[in-house]
Parts: sequence; structure tokens; C-alpha cells
Amino acid sequence: MSISGLNCVESCLNCRLRSSNFFCNLSPKSIEDFNAIKHAAVFPEHAVVLVEGQSPCGIFVLCQGRAKLSTTSREGKTLIVRIAEAGEVLGLNAVVTGGRYELTAETMQPSQLDFVGRDDMLQFLKTHADAALHATQHLARDCSDSYGVVRSIGLSHSVSERFARFLLETSADGEVSNGRVRVRLAMTHEEISQLIGTSRETITRLLSEFRRNELAELKGSMLIIHDRLALRSMVRA
Repeated sequence: MSISGLNCVESCLNCRLRSSNFFCNLSPKSIEDFNAIKHAAVFPEHAVVLVEGQSPCGIFVLCQGRAKLSTTSREGKTLIVRIAEAGEVLGLNAVVTGGRYELTAETMQPSQLDFVGRDDMLQFLKTHADAALHATQHLARDCSDSYGVVRSIGLSHSVSERFARFLLETSADGEVSNGRVRVRLAMTHEEISQLIGTSRETITRLLSEFRRNELAELKGSMLIIHDRLALRSMVRA
């Protein structure tokens, strides 16, 4: 099965995607048992795989692609909590606690996700200590990321500071050439605004200001950082 050139890796036993960062970087026995209970599928861009407030049916392991994890207020305002990368588990907290899904997960590009039902996942964690440890580390990382969101939005003195912090974090692994940093940013103005807790119009205005002041600019999907030191000076510790 494939969508937009993305080939689905059906079996975990000979998966070429695993790395030390993956939840599924487990012992051979655990991988074999996990492979027996998971179901692989490829989803198109903008597919909603988890919905905030729903009872947990299971977890999804994001094998390939990216997904945005968001929460929405009763008034319809959306905040993107973070961007999930390949190797992460979606819906784990709700499956472990028995509560409802806390976030909505939507793919940002064609993605492969492996689904495991709640009962199967809980039994798997009970009988495989290495998987239980990985799950604990995963939940702790999610908690730490949530603290980071609170610090960034709650303690920043301005939207400009939050936007500068976002640009610095996004470009951290970018390509450096002639003092400029370049990195692909596959996000819309609306998605950026939801990630830093502001409006799309504000992001458009800030991009114009940052480009005019030769700090940073966005050309299509290419983010170019012209003056990283100046951006850092805008971000308070």
C-alpha cells in the first residue's frame, strides 16, 4: 500500500525505520509480540486519527510522517501543543489512564501509523518490561513538552518573543551557509499561529516585520534565518 509515494512497512520484524529514538526499539521478543498485535496503515495528509474527548480505542505509533497534536476550546480556538515526529506514540496517556484522548492528532503529510487496540496494548505493557519502560519515558517526555508550552506561552513577554523562539527552535538543525540558516518549514501561517498561541494575521505581520528588519523570512516552504544572534536577543531565558 502507498499514498503519494509513501510505502507502508507491514512488518516490524524487518523494519528499516527503527532507530534508538523509536518506541519500537525493543528486544527481538518484544518486537515479535508487538508485530502480532499491531495493524499498519497509510494515511493521507490532513487525516484525523485521534479526536480530543473521545474514549480511547488504542494507540497509534507514527512510523513515517508528521502529525500535529492540538486542543480546541469551546469557542473554537485551536492551540497546537506540539508536532509529533516519526517514532512517537499517539494516544498513550489516555490508553494507560483510561481517560479520554486529551488531544486531536492530524497528519501533516502522508504518514504510516501502526494501530494497537487498548486491551492488547495494556496487556503488552504488563508482560514486556522494556516496552513499559519505553512507555514511561515517552509519557515523561510528553509531560516535559507540555511544561515547555506553558513556559513559552505563559511566561513570554510578547508574541514577538514567542515567534522568535519558534524560529530558533525550528531552524536549530538547518543548513548554515554564508551566515544564514535555511530549513524547510512545511507549516501554514495558520498552523504557526496555533503553535504559538496567536492569530494568523499576527504571524503574517511578524513575518513582514522580521523580513524588513533582516532577521528572517519565509520563501515558500523555505525558512531563512538572516540574524540568529538578533533573534536570540529577543528571547528571554
